[in-house]
Amino acid sequence: MKNISVSLFINLLFALVLSLLVSALFLFIKVDKERQKRDDLNRYKLISNFLLSTAQIDTIKENSDNFYTSFHLRPVSNNERRLLSLTTGKVIFESQSIYGQLQIFTLEKNRYISLQRYGYNLMLQDKEEHDTRIKTIIFATIIIAILFSFLYVGIYRKIAPLKKLNQQIQEFANGNMNIKITQKSNDEIGKIAQSFDNAIHHIRTLLESKNLFMRNMMHELKTPITKGRIAIEMVEEGSSKQVLVRAFERMNELIAELAHVERLTTQGFQPHINEANINDIINESISLLLSSRDKITIQTDGELLITDPKLLALAIKNLLDNAIKYSDDEKATITTNSKSIKVLSKGKSLEYSLEYYLEPFTQEEKRNPGFGLGLYIVNNIAKRLNYTLNYYHKNAYNIFELRLNEIKK
Repeated sequence: MKNISVSLFINLLFALVLSLLVSALFLFIKVDKERQKRDDLNRYKLISNFLLSTAQIDTIKENSDNFYTSFHLRPVSNNERRLLSLTTGKVIFESQSIYGQLQIFTLEKNRYISLQRYGYNLMLQDKEEHDTRIKTIIFATIIIAILFSFLYVGIYRKIAPLKKLNQQIQEFANGNMNIKITQKSNDEIGKIAQSFDNAIHHIRTLLESKNLFMRNMMHELKTPITKGRIAIEMVEEGSSKQVLVRAFERMNELIAELAHVERLTTQGFQPHINEANINDIINESISLLLSSRDKITIQTDGELLITDPKLLALAIKNLLDNAIKYSDDEKATITTNSKSIKVLSKGKSLEYSLEYYLEPFTQEEKRNPGFGLGLYIVNNIAKRLNYTLNYYHKNAYNIFELRLNEIKK
């Protein structure tokens, strides 16, 4: 029950209550009909005993007014009696004694009492309402059903904004940062919607501030780094110059890494999916790596992948970079098939679990060159491409694997 939606739960609940109400109505009507039959039978017995036990017709006439009023009877005229004698009705009660015979029969929707005694015939129409209780029950049921319907519509309209709110939340989760919650009621749903709208506004402000900070910082750093790099060229060759050159190159690399992080973590970022050859992607990765191709062994069958080539090339570049940096022999191997891409390097197993290294600025050994952003970038790219990043250690090799799941377009 906890996994079904609120709308479905309310529909099921009201359907159950409605079915119970209808079942109770039919059961009550059935029981009431049986009780009505017993009441009618007892009433007709009283009428029969009274009429058949009266010794003289004149006595009946003297007490007729009170009798007819008490039992809701109407004498039938001679002309009407002749017409009734030409038709046949269904006998529902019959009584007989030494004084005569009494029959009660139905004709169409009316009930008649026929008395034959001492050569006299008497016919009366029964004016008693026999379905009053059923009509009352049906009327009460209709009123309850109407109230029930109003309650259902009222509850459904009350929770209807939840569907719209859920759709807007889904849009926000899918990257629409300009979503605006328009629910303005003062109930709990309206308060939740207002709180969520405030949260969206706050998140949007934070993201805009973060993006502005990142872009301004990278822009401001680029200028002095460029000027410093130019100035170093004027310094005489020596160990100091090489240290300074490497320092500025490292700062450039950091800015490039931060640019990748800023781009990948943008909420509205979407990969550009198309078909590409894995060899072309690996070549692009090696060119980004700025490393000797002799350090990398490539084993592929030239697979064609449906992916974002630039993103995948960046992910492979970072995996190869880590593999070379932390390997025992400064070499790496990349193997591919239609289901996965593996990067292998000789070395001891990672000290911590993979999740530890997926955080930004995390390294196995701080003395190694790098910023600890490589696996963080790879993991974000894997998420964007609906891939899975795995790690295991086998036969003295560290193996990082990208499982190529189906691309979400």
